[in-house]
Amino acid sequence: MLLQAAKCIGAGLATIGLAGAGVGIGNVFAALVLGISRNPSLKDELFRMAILGFALTEAIALFALMIAFLLLFAL
Repeated sequence: MLLQAAKCIGAGLATIGLAGAGVGIGNVFAALVLGISRNPSLKDELFRMAILGFALTEAIALFALMIAFLLLFAL
């Protein structure tokens, strides 16, 4: 019983990283909009960098989710 409670608490704490990833994705696209509004001629290059930033930030979220599932369902 105590082990199951500890697993649930640990998984809940591991999902805090998902909120941080959401904030990070918001910052990436906010910077994209700001950059395009300042210099529209760099739109294509800025978009490529934003997609790369989105992918890396989303990878961190997937790692946090994987840790949460490992805590819940492993052993």
